[in-house]
Amino acid sequence: MLKHSLKIVLGIVLVFIGIVGGLIPIFQGWVFGVPGLIILAEYFPPLKKIVNWAKKKYLDKKEN
Repeated sequence: MLKHSLKIVLGIVLVFIGIVGGLIPIFQGWVFGVPGLIILAEYFPPLKKIVNWAKKKYLDKKEN
C-alpha cells in the first residue's frame, strides 16, 4: 500500500514540475510531465485513456 501511495505522490510531483516547467521558458516541462502522467495512468482510468490515445497518435504518425 505504501508503494502505491509513493508512486501516486511521485506522479503528482512530476506533473506539477512539468506544469511549472511549461511556464518557465528555459525549462523543459514535458520531460517531467509525461512520465508523471504515465505513472498516474496506472491508478486513474481517465488518464490511462489519454495516455493510450497519445501513444496511438504517436505510433500512427511514426508509421507515416
